[in-house]
Amino acid sequence: MKASRSTAIRPARPVLAGGNLQFIRAFSGSQVKQRPFREQNVAQDGRMGMYGQGWSSPQVRALATTTESSASLRPRKPHFDKILIANRGEIACRVIRTANKLGIKTVAVYSEVDEDSLHVRMADEAYCIGPAPSAESYLRMDKIIEVCNRSGAQAVHPGYGFLSENAKFADRLAEEGIVFIGPPAGAIVSMGSKSESKNIMLEAGVPCVPGYHGSNQDPDFLLQEAKRIGFPVLIKATHGGGGKGMRVVEEAATFHDALISARRESIKSFGDDTVLVERYITRPRHVEVQVFGDTAGDVVSLWERDCSVQRRNQKIIEEAPAPGLTPELRAELSSKAIAAAKAVNYVGAGTVEFIFDNDLQEFYFMEMNTRLQVEHPVTEMITGLDLVEWQLEVAAGNTLPLSQAAIPLHGHAFEARIYAENPRNNFLPDSGRLLYLSTPTPTHVFAPEVPTSLTRDGSSRRTEDAALFPTTSPASQFISPSVRLEQGFTSGAQIGVFYDPMIAKLVVHGRDRTEALRVLRKALEEYKVVGVATNVEFLRALASCEAFIDGEVETGFIPAKQKHFAELFPVVTDLEPEVLAQAALFAVLRDQPKQPQSGLASPWVSLASRRFGGDRSERIITLQNEGEGAEPVTVHVVPKPDGLFDVTVRTPSSQTTFLSVSSRLVSPTELQSTIQSQLTFATIVPQPPPPNVPASTSPNTMERLHIFHGGRKSTLVLPSPKWLLSLGGDVLSAAKGALKAPMPSLVVEVRVEVGQKVEKGQAVVVLESMKTETVLRASVGGVVKAVGCKKGEMVEEGRELVDIEEDSS
Repeated sequence: MKASRSTAIRPARPVLAGGNLQFIRAFSGSQVKQRPFREQNVAQDGRMGMYGQGWSSPQVRALATTTESSASLRPRKPHFDKILIANRGEIACRVIRTANKLGIKTVAVYSEVDEDSLHVRMADEAYCIGPAPSAESYLRMDKIIEVCNRSGAQAVHPGYGFLSENAKFADRLAEEGIVFIGPPAGAIVSMGSKSESKNIMLEAGVPCVPGYHGSNQDPDFLLQEAKRIGFPVLIKATHGGGGKGMRVVEEAATFHDALISARRESIKSFGDDTVLVERYITRPRHVEVQVFGDTAGDVVSLWERDCSVQRRNQKIIEEAPAPGLTPELRAELSSKAIAAAKAVNYVGAGTVEFIFDNDLQEFYFMEMNTRLQVEHPVTEMITGLDLVEWQLEVAAGNTLPLSQAAIPLHGHAFEARIYAENPRNNFLPDSGRLLYLSTPTPTHVFAPEVPTSLTRDGSSRRTEDAALFPTTSPASQFISPSVRLEQGFTSGAQIGVFYDPMIAKLVVHGRDRTEALRVLRKALEEYKVVGVATNVEFLRALASCEAFIDGEVETGFIPAKQKHFAELFPVVTDLEPEVLAQAALFAVLRDQPKQPQSGLASPWVSLASRRFGGDRSERIITLQNEGEGAEPVTVHVVPKPDGLFDVTVRTPSSQTTFLSVSSRLVSPTELQSTIQSQLTFATIVPQPPPPNVPASTSPNTMERLHIFHGGRKSTLVLPSPKWLLSLGGDVLSAAKGALKAPMPSLVVEVRVEVGQKVEKGQAVVVLESMKTETVLRASVGGVVKAVGCKKGEMVEEGRELVDIEEDSS
């Protein structure tokens, strides 16, 4: 394996591993780390024992017993000693948690930019496998297999994305005698291919969305097929998932550009650019069924999830069970999903996705994901099961831990995906360092205990058809609200541009949908992030939207043309005078010198904010919203004895005075105040302006104050003083035709050159950030005056990429 600059041979160094002093020598091609880092598993629930290749872990308490299963008639196979997780971020951490619970050692792999990531610190061993681009690291089968051989890992858990649905990877592992914790390669090929899986379902009599799923990939032929199907159509990568390689095309004129973009995104994400074209259902609902199969040929349904609310064809909030489904419909969906899995001798965790046409009231098979889904925790919450543990059990050749009749369904669960993105800027991804991160306190690491599904006589003996109608135990009435947090980053971590921008998953469970939503709203209020734009505020608005509360979900719930837009993107109003006062008090108090721990204080410290003439000083703090052209607000703060302040807030339209305000900094970011007899606590996090950027009137060049108050987040900026503006100049003010990078990005393609004439709306530059392509189009017609980027270059947010001189004619 070719060594990168960070994988040079180093001298042997002592490290602690498993309580013993060992010497590990880094080797050319893969750098190994061992760190004694373990997360504390609070409130963890036990499950059945697992398997291995040489020893058996201690027994742990099972949450649900196996009933009428052949598992009790054959000897259980033991745990693996060691597994490798061929992934990163929260899913790698998720797998490591289950492995830690079961006493299985873990091996992490990482790219050069992920060296300090959480999953690297959590694993027993970690190996660098290449540079940041996934094609040179996380998609390198040879490097991952080499690490397996060097570390002694007996099995590989692929997580989701990357190589999780790559049949070649599964085959190569098998050739090396390494277990792939997933379905057999044949099932991946059959069901991982969206076109082949649709053919299988059609043969089974399951209706599919009308479209073209063949092998002819000629662009002109695909266009003719699109015309035959009828616009709008959906171009979709046949080997993809997660919204990657998907484009909705409204008319024939834009088909070829959309096809090129979808293929380019697909090849980068999945290594394959084959696409299918099918009718785009304008008011669809996305419902999927979690299935699990074993090597004995048994397949069960762990019930359905609703993932309808999406942006950019990617899920952002999921729930289980799906709202509004009748028991008969649930049973029908589960039956079809089980049949689909059995048709390809499916083994392991899989998800059969259906699309529901709200207009025609019809279900269609959409695709099958041959891996563990991002949203699997909501299924865990309503069943009380650990699906990663089930994956490990089945991968060893053991039978399913539970029969269909014993699988419970209790309560309701939601998962909200926390993304680094700006919902008010078309959900464009963001990147940067997590300067501040404070999360709700989880009540559970794994799903809370749930009783098995039993009949009235106390057994789980039911007919095959009846087993698809889950029963409810009286104990479900006493379900306590619970919160889980699946995250792969901690405060200080860097969210880069090379990978998916998901920071964490917030998972809640309640007695019913109403209670679960209430828990979700409160948890989102307690989730605080500074450093990158996030969708937390948007998720809170979504969870409070009346239509969403009523279960009126569809995949078009979010876009601007939908009737819910005003609720999801409320107009940003002026902040209350009380909040402005708190922001100004924070600015004043942080500048006061700290009192000494002991001894007499110097007058230069104890008599802060006073003039030599004896007059009390007055601080004037200027604040403004971060939007362009916002009117500044001045806040006059006059200190008084005993830690009190008189505060006057002056806006362009009003003036408000608060007398004798008590205020103090509890911590560098926590402000306690009493304003008009009301005790308030606010988290205020300052964010300095970007380095090496001259001061200007642009909010991006000013210090920000991020204020978390009353369950909301507001951002104010402290305008630069005039003397600083005169030095820096307003260098970021753009000409009318200038196009700037909306986020840190990789330049994929530059389609113009200096002197070229362009039309308004013409594609000029194609950017990529976090696997998502963004096309920048000319805002005016004219002539290209300057090009400030080139293909393959990394550009920072706000950088001027192309300047177009508007055609005066």
